[in-house]
Amino acid sequence: MLDLAHPFTGRWLARNSPSDRVPSHGTPLFASAQAIDFVPVADDGRSAAFTVRSLIRAEPPERFAGFGRPVLAPVDGTVVAAHDADVDHAARRGFPSIGYALTQRRRAADGWSALAGNHVMIAAAGGVIALCHLQRGSVAVRVGDRVAVGDRIGCCGNSGNSTEPHLHLQAMDGPDPLRARAVPFTLAGRPLPRAGRIVEAGE
Repeated sequence: MLDLAHPFTGRWLARNSPSDRVPSHGTPLFASAQAIDFVPVADDGRSAAFTVRSLIRAEPPERFAGFGRPVLAPVDGTVVAAHDADVDHAARRGFPSIGYALTQRRRAADGWSALAGNHVMIAAAGGVIALCHLQRGSVAVRVGDRVAVGDRIGCCGNSGNSTEPHLHLQAMDGPDPLRARAVPFTLAGRPLPRAGRIVEAGE
């Protein structure tokens, strides 16, 4: 089993954790069965204030506490994929999230890149780590670059299959999500948190 360092600092809320169920995202497709999502939150534990507007309309990603927060390399390794061209779309909570969920099948049919949005993949001892939904224009590495734990690779965004700014983290046994198998991992020597738990990582 891989052990990863925290790919962030500050407070992040765990969602869709394999500590609650496997496959964690409801499907084994794209080697995502052991993946986990982290939503950056403010000191009050919320990603953004929830208002009547949030209930009925999409919101700009800039309203969210973690939009643009640095994302760090959780392993030493070599960058094998880096994509940075997708826009950060509006966030959808409340009723807008229902309509967005109905289009999920179409996004899945468009393949891995459509789901991952802007992303970086790092090949390391024991597997390939994917960090997804990064902010457009923030990816700071290129294919072939060597990275060390703690290096900034990009920033939290809302690209790809994402209803609000967050980081999708997964490990797999190869660089092609269509053929790879999910690899379970721990975080900073501990089991992955259950959904709803806040993880706080130091500077």
